[in-house]
Amino acid sequence: MRIMISADMEGATGVTWTGDVVPGTEQWQRFRRLFTADVNACVTGLVAGGAEQVIVNEAHSSQRNLLLEDLHHSARLLTGRHKPLSMMQGIDSEVDGVVFLGYHTGAGARGVLAHTYLENSITGVWLDGEHASEGRLNAALATEHGVPVLLVTGDDLTCADAAAYVPAARTVAVKECVSRYAAVCLPPAVTSSQITEASLSAMSRAGRTAQSVKPHRIEIEFDATHLADAAAVVPTVDLLGDRRVGFDAASMTEAMKAFKVVTHIAAAAIEDLYG
Repeated sequence: MRIMISADMEGATGVTWTGDVVPGTEQWQRFRRLFTADVNACVTGLVAGGAEQVIVNEAHSSQRNLLLEDLHHSARLLTGRHKPLSMMQGIDSEVDGVVFLGYHTGAGARGVLAHTYLENSITGVWLDGEHASEGRLNAALATEHGVPVLLVTGDDLTCADAAAYVPAARTVAVKECVSRYAAVCLPPAVTSSQITEASLSAMSRAGRTAQSVKPHRIEIEFDATHLADAAAVVPTVDLLGDRRVGFDAASMTEAMKAFKVVTHIAAAAIEDLYG
């Protein structure tokens, strides 16, 4: 039984603002430990529930945030950038379940540090007409490979979002959103216990199902016209409005690869002061 953890940082215990998650800051060094503790709590529960292998895919920013020296001895760490499937690298390696740990709500939605891939230049993403967070996008990719989403952790609004796209998954709200940069946070001792309990319980749903490959459509809205223009240079990407682009793909795997290209090109077009 092999389980994958896709570990993002904005939804980790205690995280509430930019400095908590930007590599190199004093606060980031502090929250790396709390982030690693959330992952370890999850691994503990998964192993207690029957997981024989746990692979942790770092999914945040530099993707070099977790502390390997403090990682649970039963886990392996996939760390570093430029992975073909990014946050979901490894989903195609015959895993029996995936956990979305430390996730957050999507661009244009309420939630602590809400965004979708780009921190502040995307105002909305839609998958097949549904407003999509990173969680919804990644869940569709997991479904394509027949891998159930077992557990989602993050703030309370992230858990509500998850209930819409993976209603059978367990959720753990480690904090309650007050604003994009404020939350009522539970202490690590409490969140660790809750994550471990939920992970153990969620293992009852582990096990691959039939793959479901089908076409998908993604639309993206930016906060400036030049970003949409830059993205529309990509073949198959259509300019739908002043700030909106869209594209179709034959599978979710192809859709996510195209989405990655579009966001990279848009990011490269962002200027320092005016965006």
